[in-house]
Amino acid sequence: MQELKGLKSVVDSCKELSTTYEDIQTLIEMAGEENDESLLPEIKEELDAFTRKLEDMRISTLLSGEYDKNNAILTLHAGAGGTEACDWAGMLYRMYTRWAEKKGFGVEVLDYLDGEEAGVKSVTIQVNGVNAYGLLKSERGVHRLVRISPFNAAGKRQTSFVSCDVMPEIEEDLDVEIRDEDIRIDTYRSSGAGGQHINKTSSAIRITHYPTGIVVQCQNERSQFQNKDKAMQMLKAKLFMLKQQEQAEKASGIRGEVSDISWGHQIRSYVLQPYTMVKDLRTDVETGNVNSVLDGNIDIFINGYLKWCSLSR
Repeated sequence: MQELKGLKSVVDSCKELSTTYEDIQTLIEMAGEENDESLLPEIKEELDAFTRKLEDMRISTLLSGEYDKNNAILTLHAGAGGTEACDWAGMLYRMYTRWAEKKGFGVEVLDYLDGEEAGVKSVTIQVNGVNAYGLLKSERGVHRLVRISPFNAAGKRQTSFVSCDVMPEIEEDLDVEIRDEDIRIDTYRSSGAGGQHINKTSSAIRITHYPTGIVVQCQNERSQFQNKDKAMQMLKAKLFMLKQQEQAEKASGIRGEVSDISWGHQIRSYVLQPYTMVKDLRTDVETGNVNSVLDGNIDIFINGYLKWCSLSR
């Protein structure tokens, strides 16, 4: 049903673009016949909207990966730096939530760990919508913030890091073997806001996979069993994507910037002082409107990444 809904949306968008194109042509003809310059602002507005929608559709054709159409599971981890890094993780969490809302995507919080003084230490969200993974896969890597710290009385400039991991939600039963002796399952009390049930029982689940060091957590479901099932699903998906990545590297070699999300590999810098600039270090796409970016307007970077990938193939 989700695939059908996505295909219907594409058809509807094509019809809407065709109608808009015809409307613009009619307006231009009217302006020419009547020599009416007052129609020019309306024509420009319609043309700008048409251009944006056409570009969005063109970008969607670049989402041809096997799991690009799937929902996305995005995890943020604050790096070293204590409160400053946790605050930065909280800012990124808001940024991605705002982006999803503007896209009309649903957001579920799967796991949430508060920072000690501000922000979040880690958070995992599931973004539900057609092509959510295809769009958000561009965000995988380390995000760097430079600003005057609001937590430093001396007003010194501070650099903070947050790692972002993105994987598709894969609902089908994956052929991934997980041996009991390779994992440790811990239970703990949920830490997020909730109703009467949450926080009263140790229903949250953390699974550690020893061979790879992968850790997955889930606490949003109402029962320990549901959280365990979701966490196992996430672990299988991570192991499956890791296996695919290793096979791709052996077959033809892939760009380290895309695959490597280790702490030393920053993909994007957000500078608030001494000047304002957000720059993607892979594509060189940049903007000085930092506030707009942090409010969820990140399509400029997502689209730039997709174009960059298509040219690098």
